[in-house]
Amino acid sequence: MRPRNLIALVAGLALTLALGLSAAPTQAAPRDDAAEHARIVNFWTKERVAKAQPRDFVRQGDGTFKPSAKPSKPGGTTTGVLGADWTGGGVVQENTGKVLFAMGTSYYVCSASVVVDTSSTTSTIATAAHCVYDEANEAFATNWMFIPDYDSNPVSLTTSGSFCAETVYGCWSARALTVASGFATAGGFNDQAILHDYAFATVASGGHNKTTQLDATVGTQQIAFNTGTLDASAWLFGYPASGKYRGTKLIYSMGPLGTDSLNSNLTYRVASNMTPGCSGGPWFQSFGAGSGGGVLISVNSYSYSGSSFMHGPKFNAETEDLYLEANGATANKII
Repeated sequence: MRPRNLIALVAGLALTLALGLSAAPTQAAPRDDAAEHARIVNFWTKERVAKAQPRDFVRQGDGTFKPSAKPSKPGGTTTGVLGADWTGGGVVQENTGKVLFAMGTSYYVCSASVVVDTSSTTSTIATAAHCVYDEANEAFATNWMFIPDYDSNPVSLTTSGSFCAETVYGCWSARALTVASGFATAGGFNDQAILHDYAFATVASGGHNKTTQLDATVGTQQIAFNTGTLDASAWLFGYPASGKYRGTKLIYSMGPLGTDSLNSNLTYRVASNMTPGCSGGPWFQSFGAGSGGGVLISVNSYSYSGSSFMHGPKFNAETEDLYLEANGATANKII
């Protein structure tokens, strides 16, 4: 090789290397949890909170699910407590709360509860997948915020002032949302989606002083997988926000745990007249009415038109994988 060609080759290699280095992607800066939390708290003005609607689904007679902000008509043979104000206090009142979130330009409300986890710097919240992920448009919810024990001090939305500042403990915003791929790829809320309608939110510090850890403030509930006992009592909680319920009271139902025979017994059911807004609220067995503590086995998911039953997915090995992934998570993830 002649020197002239050698010089040209070396120069070419140097240029290629330089271009490659300049084109290398830059690593995203770590999320500033405090700044993002402040942004989300400020996003939820009282005006926006007042516009938030339940994101619940009711199964129709033809087997399809339709979004509904209206309660189902009562019907069917039921036993137990269909729906009543929870006056027993305890940890279930403190760590069950309302959820606010946005999907596109719409604002929504759901329910959720705090579960035990292994992280010393974050807390984990269990809710329904349709309260964190838009299954039709394949996108995560934004501006996701949890308000524990909303019952103790419901906020007047017709007065001026900060929404979160007027709640009993303040608010916590999600740094990460974790959902099952079976839900995310369902293409809509359908027979596939309901089997995977559980999700977890991971929150960093929040509350009134913005530095408080959620689980250290309101306590946690135990969670278990593949342990639901049929015919034994199950306790359902949530903040229904339509019909006779206004989303300001923690409501509970209690009755024997059954299965949805119209869905091949693949999901649970319990007699309940809770209305839209309760989605994502916890289902407990081994529940102590005195302490308000129990073992989480499912969440409020869907109902049937004309039937007084609530249905929920069975927590299983997939749910456990999501739960473990959510512990300390720093970014949204589909598992």
